[in-house]
Amino acid sequence: MVENRPWLNILTHAVLTLGVAIIAFPVYLAIIASTHDGGAFLRGVVPLLPGPHLLDNYGRMLGQGMSTSGAPPLTLMLANSLLMAILIAVAKIAISITSAYAIVYFRFPFRILAFWIIFITLMLPVEVRIIPTFKVVSDLGLLNSYAGLTIPLIASATATFLFRQFFLTVPDELMEAARVDGAGPMKFFRDILLPLSRTNIAALFVILFIYGWMQYLWPMLVTTDTKFYTIVMGIKRMAAVADADPQWNLVMAAVVLAMLPPVLVVIFMQRLFVKGLVETEK
Repeated sequence: MVENRPWLNILTHAVLTLGVAIIAFPVYLAIIASTHDGGAFLRGVVPLLPGPHLLDNYGRMLGQGMSTSGAPPLTLMLANSLLMAILIAVAKIAISITSAYAIVYFRFPFRILAFWIIFITLMLPVEVRIIPTFKVVSDLGLLNSYAGLTIPLIASATATFLFRQFFLTVPDELMEAARVDGAGPMKFFRDILLPLSRTNIAALFVILFIYGWMQYLWPMLVTTDTKFYTIVMGIKRMAAVADADPQWNLVMAAVVLAMLPPVLVVIFMQRLFVKGLVETEK
């Protein structure tokens, strides 16, 4: 029984509104700051209303960048980050779903041991193994390359575990029916398991895309050529200029542009993302 108390509805909506305001206010400040000139922040008062320099700031950052930061224009860095995020997300999902399929549906020696070895790598994120990983990438000549940016990050024990748990819930009758119809292992995987895994793939894609987009430490180590800078690296360089005050209006314009791709991915895949997280019955 749900109680209908108007004061309780008002209270809950007030709490939700307050929470949204607290979370959204820094984003609002970033957007407002990106519409002013640099002098607006030297006066010591943060403006709360939009300024007249929106097109100038965004056009400058996309076309020229900030010369004092040593970073290229945002167009190139956004493209690098987008390519890196997509490659990491797609490769992680492809490797994880195939490895989980092999572990669940193929009877080979030590398959359970293989799964637990994969699972144990959760305790070894890239930050823990960064020195040997960098040494391997350097010896292979992958510094300043898209392969060096993405290959060391494409394995995912978490995604393998999630796909394995989902495959264990698929009724064995589906596999038997496919076998009776003459479907081989790859046809069963392509025509039955992949469609059933659609919401799981969508949810993982959103999470892994944001993971790849937000990478900072690894790209900073393996890239010295500005052609391979990512947007997160660029923002850090813009905010940490030497012997000068940061141009916060331009930095905030870069921050707003950097927020757009993850936000758009979440918006367009929101339905599948939520369904993949909460759905329990297939």
